[in-house]
Amino acid sequence: MAIIPKGMWFEAFEVGMVVPHALTRTITESDNVQFSTTTLNPAPLHIDADYASTTSFGQPLVNSLLTLGIVVGISVHELTHGTTVANLGFDSVTFPAPLFHGDTIHVESEILATRESKSKPDRGIVTIEHRAFNQHDVLVCSAVRNALMMKAPTS
Repeated sequence: MAIIPKGMWFEAFEVGMVVPHALTRTITESDNVQFSTTTLNPAPLHIDADYASTTSFGQPLVNSLLTLGIVVGISVHELTHGTTVANLGFDSVTFPAPLFHGDTIHVESEILATRESKSKPDRGIVTIEHRAFNQHDVLVCSAVRNALMMKAPTS
């Protein structure tokens, strides 16, 4: 079965465009513990509530790689579903405020740059900044990534 594209073709991305994403996500303790243990990260700051209670945060922190994965995942439906070739990498990722169990994030994405592929005429590269905010509108993650996107079919 073919995937029906719902994302944007390369030509639709405009520098300065900001896309507020419809999906939101509450991060649960189960999400955090399962992700941390599945990825072999035994840091007690993520999986041990007693230990975490003794830190300056007073409670477990959500694993930053789980946060990043959810942030990018939230953006897929509106931006890249069925229209991306590959994620080329991240230029920067920051976590300016902590994310805790029970926090709900919402995401917006801003298009920072676009350019045609030098080697593939049917593709282009889009630089996107994803910004995630908690339920109090505090910035909890910012990630700048480059995505190789398909151009719209010509036939």
